[in-house]
Amino acid sequence: MNILFLGTGYVGLVSGTCFAELGANVTCVDIDAGKIESLKKGIIPIYEPGLEELVKKNYKNKKLIFSADVSASIKKADVIFIAVGTPSDKSGAADLTYVFEVAESIARNAKNNVLVITKSTVPVGTGEKIKNKIKKLNPKLKFHIASNPEFLREGSAVSDFMKPDRVVIGVESDFAKEILAKLYKPLTKKAPLIVTNLKSAELAKYAANSYLAMRIAFVNELADLCDVSNANIDDVTHIMGLDFRIGKHYLKCGPGFGGSCFPKDTRAFCNISNNFNSPSKIIEAVINSNENHKLKMVEKIVKAAGNKVRGKKIAILGTAFKANTDDIRDSASLVIIEQLAKKGGDLSIYDPEALENTKKYFAKTKGLKFTKSIKEAVNGAVVIVIATEWQEFKNLKNINKNSTIVDLRNIIGSSKNKIVGLGK
Repeated sequence: MNILFLGTGYVGLVSGTCFAELGANVTCVDIDAGKIESLKKGIIPIYEPGLEELVKKNYKNKKLIFSADVSASIKKADVIFIAVGTPSDKSGAADLTYVFEVAESIARNAKNNVLVITKSTVPVGTGEKIKNKIKKLNPKLKFHIASNPEFLREGSAVSDFMKPDRVVIGVESDFAKEILAKLYKPLTKKAPLIVTNLKSAELAKYAANSYLAMRIAFVNELADLCDVSNANIDDVTHIMGLDFRIGKHYLKCGPGFGGSCFPKDTRAFCNISNNFNSPSKIIEAVINSNENHKLKMVEKIVKAAGNKVRGKKIAILGTAFKANTDDIRDSASLVIIEQLAKKGGDLSIYDPEALENTKKYFAKTKGLKFTKSIKEAVNGAVVIVIATEWQEFKNLKNINKNSTIVDLRNIIGSSKNKIVGLGK
């Protein structure tokens, strides 16, 4: 069985590589020929723990192939996973341009009885639209359609794939169910295989991410309340988490959620809800709360600097939206840096993995210094901001005793320096 992944972005590369590790014959295709050549050389475009080793191993063993020839790869495929990007458009809706482009390629090149699976995060009803598009372009093609949403967390994606909480498949035929059940058999010995229809599978991904975003937004607002009421956020969330109805996960406060999923998926969830005339006021509030929270972090930093940052050195430790990734998309750090730069702050920025991405993002912003070490970043800083929970930021050493640490992740246990945390 030949498996094809259309798209070598985060989802396609991780999922395709992991299927190869499980023994499948996998081809990962991308129209970016430069990226394909880099992958063949073992150069990985993203930072994800454990991924580079698996890519090199399975490429060497010829279980994993990389190609820029979309048409030829589709012709050979028995199973096709659509794993292209679905970024937000101006209205917040998922932009399905790439999805429908590959659907056209499938219609023109696929062989009969091919199974087409949507791995990308797409709105309710997209699978049906893909099916109709393929039928319209090639009425003679016999094919099956399915939805298989991914639930991978950046920074632990390989582990999440190999040890899933659940595997969800939305199908319309026994054929599709049997093929997907076979592909995932090594993983569903311990994790449940949830079989449902296309629309339920499509909505489940958005529902899960929107709910988790809601928890984060709530805890961040709770931290704000603790700040002004002299309660302790760690104690409050610990007490909450002991309630089995709540659980302990996603109760950590921070500078605001970011990344490739939560911001995009909450916006898309609201757009889907509005399209069905069933607006989600809760998730709309979550989006607004999250953006406001990022600005509150700026206020906290300015206050720590004596209510004025112009001309003062401020160290920003961490630009990735979370640890163990180089992804800066919608990171709270970007808002913080942008706002502090506007206020005239002398910013010194460090991140162990995301620095190059950050440099590109702020290519036109003047007055920013990107450093190669923590030591260089914090030297002489009036305020040191911990914006990402990297392990190496937990024990800051040899820093100026007069520097104030603004810990937006509450990861500093103790320090001789003044610490300004969240909800404490």
